[in-house]
Amino acid sequence: MRPGHHAHGSADGERPLDRALFRAIARHLGPVLRDNRTRVLLALACLLGAKGAILLIPFLLKALVDGLEAGIEATPAMLVLLLVLAYGGARFANTLFGELRDTLFGRVTERAMRRIGLQVFRHVHSLDLDYHLNRRTGGLARDIERGTSGISFLLRFFIFNIAPTLFEIAMVAFILMFSYGVSYALIVLVSVVAYGLYSFRATSWRTRFVREMNSADSRSNTRAVDSLLNYETVKYFGNEDFEARRYDASLAEWEAARRRNRLSLFALNGGQALIIALSQMAMLALAALQVRDGAMTLGDFVLINQFMLQLFMPLGFLGFVYREIRSSLANIEQLFALLDERPGVADAPDAAELTWQKGVVEFRDVSFAYDRERPLLRDISLRIEPGEKVAVVGASGEGKSTLVKLLFRFYDPDQGQVLIDGQDLRDVTQTSLRRVMAIVPQDCVLFNDTLGENIRYGNPGADDAAVTAAIEAAHLQSFVERLPEGLDTLVGERGLRLSGGERQRVGIARAVLKGAPLLVFDEATSSLDSRSEAAVLDTLKAMAREHSTLVIAHRLSTVVDANRIVVLHEGRIVEQGTHHDLLVENGYYSRLWRIQQRRKDQS
Repeated sequence: MRPGHHAHGSADGERPLDRALFRAIARHLGPVLRDNRTRVLLALACLLGAKGAILLIPFLLKALVDGLEAGIEATPAMLVLLLVLAYGGARFANTLFGELRDTLFGRVTERAMRRIGLQVFRHVHSLDLDYHLNRRTGGLARDIERGTSGISFLLRFFIFNIAPTLFEIAMVAFILMFSYGVSYALIVLVSVVAYGLYSFRATSWRTRFVREMNSADSRSNTRAVDSLLNYETVKYFGNEDFEARRYDASLAEWEAARRRNRLSLFALNGGQALIIALSQMAMLALAALQVRDGAMTLGDFVLINQFMLQLFMPLGFLGFVYREIRSSLANIEQLFALLDERPGVADAPDAAELTWQKGVVEFRDVSFAYDRERPLLRDISLRIEPGEKVAVVGASGEGKSTLVKLLFRFYDPDQGQVLIDGQDLRDVTQTSLRRVMAIVPQDCVLFNDTLGENIRYGNPGADDAAVTAAIEAAHLQSFVERLPEGLDTLVGERGLRLSGGERQRVGIARAVLKGAPLLVFDEATSSLDSRSEAAVLDTLKAMAREHSTLVIAHRLSTVVDANRIVVLHEGRIVEQGTHHDLLVENGYYSRLWRIQQRRKDQS
């Protein structure tokens, strides 16, 4: 990994929720709420309706109990019936308004998850090659999943549970103080403050266990995904038990983290239950004494009891919501840390569209190293003229494929410039740059989709006639005809249901279909048999006649027709010329040629 590239998410240790996180949440979610403000306002109106109904219920119960206690003469049957109907109506209204609130706001939540999910998806694709070479796919997917779920939870419960519950607590305290005296309001306020302080302190203490659990979960998921993606390698080496032991070790860490999280949750729930029980005992004891002394009616006792039930039920739920919000914030923090990743290679603020003119490609005094201690390319100067086919050859590890990565701007050179028609690649947009290039990579990885869609990936808007022409150009026609489902055949994860040669020909068909003016072949026939290679080389020659072409080759026999062969050795260009001229020079290229011919004769 090149130094100084990426600062990953926060450590697992506890740290307070800072203002920056809340600002980031507001920045990302604010536009969604503004765009759906009508739904949000209607949902809030339903919330007020539900809370009004729930606050009315204790008064209806009080009136009903007092009426029944007064007897038949003082309370007509019709009044009792109306009170019962009003009680039922308040209960129904509370539930109905709550369901309407959730239904209205559900779309806002789903839209927020969609928008954030798409933003993260685009952002991860925008990150540079270094990030993707060092990422752990399973853990990354789990971080994204937990983060978007956390946003959904935060939106629903913060807006519709925490704020309304605090409002309800204030209203109950005011009603009790106004109707029954300061003592009842003090009990409510003391119990709520004690509950809140204990919940916040205990939840802050156990947030680190949530982070440990999430981290262990991501590691175990990464281990599983990595092993399954490399299924064939596991089978080749008979390492199923080894993989199972490594996965089990990850699961053991997850199990231990879950156990610590569960025990801390037990301590939190136990403390909260004790505070609620003591508060209810104090409130009911005070009310019972006043009923006994005749200071209040039985209906008043029922009202106070009902308020306590209604108060501590959401308060108990509030403890759960706060715990989950803390957990959600930890997940969202990880998601935003991902969004804060900055690519090492990015478009300049004033980057322009690449203008393709003649198609002159130039590496001018280029030096590059993945690791500063080990230089790879040194002072490379190379020019590819329009319509010219240039091959770069050399031993493994000489930096041949790195030239391709620099040309596609996966990296920027440490020194020097890469130019197309005199335009420095650092001054143009990456999208416009890659639009003018098509590549046949050494290892063509396919999507888990149909064969036809994998070929069409070179130009998703291409018609069937263009796809058929690309298939014929890549000599895939006979292979497609042998398949029972033809182009509708599923190629499997990473295209592993196809052979290496078949995948490489799909890569060639993609490049043909893209129709870009600059072609790059990176060991484009390395997985083909001799017969297929000869046919495909004829196709590549035909394509190269109409395009500027850069060929990276290990097998020298595939590039003998190149207009110019550039030989890399120890990071420098040591020779260049036609195949014939280089053999006559009897230098480094000539030695490589003789070695490969000898191996070919021996095989």
